[in-house]
Amino acid sequence: MKVTVVGAGAVGASCAEYIAIKNFASEVVLLDIKEGYAEGKAMDLMQTASLNGFDTKITGSTNDYSKTANSDICVITSGIPRKPGMTREQLIGINAGIVKTVSSSLIEHSPSTIIIVVSNPMDTMTYLVHKTTGLPKNRIIGMGGALDSARFKYRLAEALGAPISDVDGMVIGGHSDKGMVPLTRLATRNSVPVSEFISEERLAQVLQDTKVGGATLTGLLGTSAWYAPGAAVSGLVQAIACDQKKIFPCSVLLEGEYGLNDLCIGVPVVLGKNGIESIVEINLSNDEKAHMQESAAGVSKTNDLLEL
Repeated sequence: MKVTVVGAGAVGASCAEYIAIKNFASEVVLLDIKEGYAEGKAMDLMQTASLNGFDTKITGSTNDYSKTANSDICVITSGIPRKPGMTREQLIGINAGIVKTVSSSLIEHSPSTIIIVVSNPMDTMTYLVHKTTGLPKNRIIGMGGALDSARFKYRLAEALGAPISDVDGMVIGGHSDKGMVPLTRLATRNSVPVSEFISEERLAQVLQDTKVGGATLTGLLGTSAWYAPGAAVSGLVQAIACDQKKIFPCSVLLEGEYGLNDLCIGVPVVLGKNGIESIVEINLSNDEKAHMQESAAGVSKTNDLLEL
């Protein structure tokens, strides 16, 4: 199993680290345009191998896509990160050109690869990869929902005063502050609805805190987060590499599912060796459907800014 991560910044390096530590891949290739940067990150990570007990080989390369040849899974993290006050949508002009070039270069050397998109605005960048590469829809996956759901569960556990392993919840919709649809109605603590434990007002605060989870971190850090995004990617990569058939909310191309067409947006999917094995259509309440439609309209508006 060979995995390539394009972009050796904080998010990309975290992806490589978490994938390596889980020890399911034989090789992880880090690629970056900055001279020596990916090589340095790879060397630094390899020097943790004996300490962290993994045998995954991590290599780095400066913009040499031949080193990525025959990758089973490719992760695109490249692009400029958010700064305080920036929306993900404001990144579209620069990042669209980067993602288009990166995806075509990857496919040239790994035509059978599965692509995971992390670059923002993530739903629109995932859509761009669909429109410009011609890969089948099962092999193009946007990461956002997995990260948003992890943040949702963090906030739920905080509100409940419960261990996070006791909590389950999912966020669907667009990967943006306004577009996320945290499914508070379906969130549980050890199979018991969380509404049995906390008030409606507290749950509403959890929902709001989840929606601004990325912006909150950007304000604190001065740039985008990296640990949780890296961990989210590693979870998706492992589910595919190990054919786990796990359900994650991911940004995928919809063709009638959830009443939506011709856009990529977060919905639950089963991930396995073929990438997206199936899209799971859950019964949404009327309120959730309305929020999903609003989210889809926002994603479509951002898609219209693409120069396809």
